[in-house]
Amino acid sequence: MALTPETIARHELNGLCVRVVAADSPDSVGIAGRVVSESEKTLVIRDTRDKRVPKSGTTFEFRLDATDEAAGPRKGAETAGKHARDPVAYVTVDGDRLLSRPARRTETTGDSPWR
Repeated sequence: MALTPETIARHELNGLCVRVVAADSPDSVGIAGRVVSESEKTLVIRDTRDKRVPKSGTTFEFRLDATDEAAGPRKGAETAGKHARDPVAYVTVDGDRLLSRPARRTETTGDSPWR
């Protein structure tokens, strides 16, 4: 399944660029970087250093670059957005939608409520 704005809650978040746009803790707002780790209740975002941000009560904005799921990022994706063929989508996600074990959230079989 392709990573799209509609399916982001069902995908692995590690490696995605993210920014905290709203949070219960004002110190968390504005943290931006790459997701380096995810647990059931937190994301670890690498900014100048690793910062653990709770999912609950936080609104995240993820950057989705043009990718080919089988091959990974397209050549030149690091400059995505500079060319019409390299679209970039920004997706705002309420952290409460991400509250679960990452392995459970990304399941595609069984009785997963995320399917």
